Parts: sequence; C-alpha cells; structure tokens
Amino acid sequence: MSVFTGTGVALVTPCGENGILFSETEKLISRVADGGAKALIALGTTGEASTLTPYQKESFVKFVHRASPLPLIVGAGGNNTQAVAQLCADAEKWGANALLIVTPFYNKCTQQGAVEHYRYIAGKVGLPIIVYNVPGRTGFNLLPETMEKIAEIKNIAGIKEASGNMVQIERCLRIQTDVFCGDDALTVPAMSMGAKGVISVAANVAPSLVSRMTDLAESGDLLRAGAMQLKLLPLIDALFSEVNPIPVRAALNLLGIDTGKPRLPMTEIGEQSLIALKRAMKELDLI
Repeated sequence: MSVFTGTGVALVTPCGENGILFSETEKLISRVADGGAKALIALGTTGEASTLTPYQKESFVKFVHRASPLPLIVGAGGNNTQAVAQLCADAEKWGANALLIVTPFYNKCTQQGAVEHYRYIAGKVGLPIIVYNVPGRTGFNLLPETMEKIAEIKNIAGIKEASGNMVQIERCLRIQTDVFCGDDALTVPAMSMGAKGVISVAANVAPSLVSRMTDLAESGDLLRAGAMQLKLLPLIDALFSEVNPIPVRAALNLLGIDTGKPRLPMTEIGEQSLIALKRAMKELDLI
C-alpha cells in the first residue's frame, strides 16, 4: 500500500528570530489540508531542515503531528549513515508515519554505497522509507538500476525522483516500487505513466489547484490535468526562480502567513523575482 497518493506538501518551516512560529505553522497546515493535500512532509528541502537545531526539528515534527491527521513524512537524510539511522528512530517517536531519506551528499558514495546506506538504515527502523534522489542538491545521482536493488530492501516504500530527467523517472517507473514526482513541473507527465503523486512545493501556495490537478491525473482525466499543469507553470517557474525555498517563503508571506526570513545562507527574494512571483499569483487569483 502506498504511503500516499496525489498531493503531498513539502512544508515550509515558518521561523522568526526566536524560533519556529507555531501559530503560522498552524495556518499553513490548515491551508494545505483544506486544499486537499493527502500528506504532509516536514523537515525536507523546503523546510530548511539543514539549518534547524535538533530541538527545533523535534518540536516542529511533534507540532505537525498534533495539528493534523494527515500522513506525516519526515525528512531524515544526511551523509552520516549512523546519524541518519538515529534521526529516523527519533522521528518515529515524534509521530512520523514514514521517512524521506535523501541520498548521501558531500562525501557522496558509490552506487553500491547507496544500497548499503539504505540497507543499514532500514534495518534500524520500522517505518516505510521513501528514497529521495535530488542530484542538483547532493551531487550524486541515484541510478534507476541502483534503486531497483534498494527497492528489494525491507521497509523501502518508493522513491521521490527529483532529478528533473523524465527518462530517468520513466526508468524508475519500470521498477516494482512507488514513484513520487519531486518536480512540480513534471507532475502530470509522471503521473500519466504511473507515478503515485507529487511531493510539492507549489502546494504550499496553491494547494487546491495542485490537489485538483493530481486528482484529475489519478482518475485518468489527463487532458484536464495537463491543462492545469500548464496553468500552474508560471507559478512553478516563479517558485523556482531562485533557490527553493526563497520564493515560496515570499509567496506565503504575500498570502498572510508569516514564514519569516529565509535562514542563512539563504537570502530574501530579489526584486525581479518578486515581481514575477506576484504576477503569477495574481494570474491564479491567489492575491
């Protein structure tokens, strides 16, 4: 059984000078849940997990768990295998229903090293694991033939494929494992060939539209789903005009959800990018 189908939201982590803004987090969760989201993803790339303290990670996950009955997938990746296994065990205690584990970065590894990384972690935890391939962030591309080996490991529940390479996504779809699209712009093409859904940045901003799009794709109404994908494309482009999550934080601020400033080394959105973002949001009647 899939961890989820349709729209999973890669949550922004609202933060102020004194830490996580829980009242704003509650607003965000209500917005995406009311918009039809099927799962929440905490501590992912969009949540800037790499700049949160251990206490902030714990408190955020526990809050999201209490605030919503939706399946909660917790990002618990890293480049130290034993430390990742411990974070996964902690996330299970905090209320996670599944784990999102990015491939090792910086020190990287061989393809076989990736297999052993996931094998070790899966042996230490009981939750379903979604492998996360995002070579633009990690400098390491998990090949489909490697994922085929990983998919045989107990607890491996699928892959979030964010290589941006449609052919690679297709090759992953040939494997007997669930595939979740990791690029908002490729959601409908991926779902048309069997992807279970998307782990979406755009759904923070336009949850109803993204959820409607994935519902249509899941039901097989690909013409209307494709039309919605094209309708959303200017917003998606604007949300990735600068490094994620810089633009999506700005977009939520425009919607009245105070996410605070991006955490260094992220910076605030540039003037031209903000103009394009506002234009795209106005075209969709979001502001």
